[in-house]
Amino acid sequence: MSLTLLPAVDVAGGRAVRLVQGAAGSETSYGDPVEAALAWQSAGAEWVHLVDLDAAVGRGSNAELLAQVVAVLDVKVEMSGGIRDDASLERALATGCARVNIGTAALEKPDWVAEIIASHGMRIAVGLDVRGRTLAARGWTQEGGDLYEALDRLDAAGCARYVITDVLKDGMLRGPNLDLYRDVCARTAAPVVASGGVSSLADLRALASLVTLGVEGAIVGKALYAGAFTLEEALAEVAR
Repeated sequence: MSLTLLPAVDVAGGRAVRLVQGAAGSETSYGDPVEAALAWQSAGAEWVHLVDLDAAVGRGSNAELLAQVVAVLDVKVEMSGGIRDDASLERALATGCARVNIGTAALEKPDWVAEIIASHGMRIAVGLDVRGRTLAARGWTQEGGDLYEALDRLDAAGCARYVITDVLKDGMLRGPNLDLYRDVCARTAAPVVASGGVSSLADLRALASLVTLGVEGAIVGKALYAGAFTLEEALAEVAR
């Protein structure tokens, strides 16, 4: 089994952007999100990781635009950002995305998250953003407890998949935190999608070496936008 790549389209203010360590004000704009997503599809992506950054930090919503992106794509979409209650969950699922990524709510509303995992199963992934062992919440502006305690609780609830982001690596192009992913995979039997720090094809090879441990996929953002490699090159690399 090869590593699944999920090129990212992060949306803020109606534009596709990239941040550095999630910090507001660090945005670099890359244009129209629909065009960005279609470009990844035409390059061979099987998945797109689509994020509403405004909703994630509670400063607005790009929900209609995200729905447009899902509608034009023929590939699977993992949607993330600000999905914290029944209304936002139903709106996200109604777009036809393959799955949604629950972040802050997984820390702040554990009972609700257990309910939606029970109801929607494989369409729910939980995104855990970490600094060391400490979880980050609310768009990485607040601390959210211990990573491994959260994993144990979510495993007990039947969580189907985790998206694990090393906040200190995200947008920095300094390589992924392989030890973190090894530790998480040792703790849970659920598949893990790695996020943050991919800067080279060698980084993708390193993540691909963890597939047997449980790393199923990798979200790739800034490295693609910055031209470190093309998506075609990345897909060829992980297919080997």
